[in-house]
Amino acid sequence: MKKWLLLVCLSLILVLPLSACNQNSPEKIKLAEVTHSIFYAPLYVAIAEGFFEEEGLDVELTTTWGGDKTMTTLLSDGADIALVGSETSIYVHAQGSNDSVINFAQLTQTDGTFLVSREKIDNFDWDQLKGSSFLGQRKGGMPQMVGEYVLKQHQIDPKTDLNLIQNIDFANIPSAFASGTGDFVQLFEPTASIFEKEGTGHIVASFGTESGKVPYTTFMSKESFLKENESAARKFTAAIYKAQQWVQEKSAAEIAKSIAPQFEDTELELIETVVDRYKTQGSFATDPILDEEEWENLQNIMEEAGELPARISHDPLVNNTYAEEVVE
Repeated sequence: MKKWLLLVCLSLILVLPLSACNQNSPEKIKLAEVTHSIFYAPLYVAIAEGFFEEEGLDVELTTTWGGDKTMTTLLSDGADIALVGSETSIYVHAQGSNDSVINFAQLTQTDGTFLVSREKIDNFDWDQLKGSSFLGQRKGGMPQMVGEYVLKQHQIDPKTDLNLIQNIDFANIPSAFASGTGDFVQLFEPTASIFEKEGTGHIVASFGTESGKVPYTTFMSKESFLKENESAARKFTAAIYKAQQWVQEKSAAEIAKSIAPQFEDTELELIETVVDRYKTQGSFATDPILDEEEWENLQNIMEEAGELPARISHDPLVNNTYAEEVVE
């Protein structure tokens, strides 16, 4: 009897530590990002500064390169959470999905592209685009929709007032401009700053500043995932909010140093330049809440571009529960 009790005690001694380790092990989250960009600096800060770890999460980040691929990855359960433009959730909803894609935390709140001219222009005026060749982004994508929206705000009809070029793949737009296509081009960072540094082009305006606040890139999940993993969604949002606060408090140099490991092929000085440009124009959301005004502005831009399948109110596709909780 004593031997039996001894064996039981020994078994418990061996099993209990293992159980404790399992309870304390981080929860894994598969995250798919639409592209890998300095524009998403707060996300990389959350990774670098250990904010996900503090919340008990182990985030596996994958770049899926493009809105369609990112959404396909999310819908097929290849990812738990996607970082992509909010317009994609509207497209999925319009197709009659039984499991809606819900926006639950905002990362960027402006467009991230810049207008780059081939020639140096000291006193730029939007009227100078009239009659020019304009190398735009992919039709139906958020950058192109914002680009057309801004042009129209300045009384420029993109279809009649200039030669709008849209038949070049996203990845090849910079090389096309560098080889001589277009008088103006719409570019993301750091390409815009690289071109300026090399003398290939000159930044003359910001589409983000011109278009106002929109939920440009947000974290979203399928409704079923959020219902089954509320705790994980709340922890994820809390980590993002910590990173957003950190970014607001720190200098561009400190932010650049934090996220530099994500961009090993980019000079630290250039990362700092890009971070400063985005931070100065308010591109990084200061909290994860996606408000109704931004949601309506997004749909106004989509409608103006003729890409809005149907107007959707804020509540069905936006869940601010976790964002509001962590902010409060």
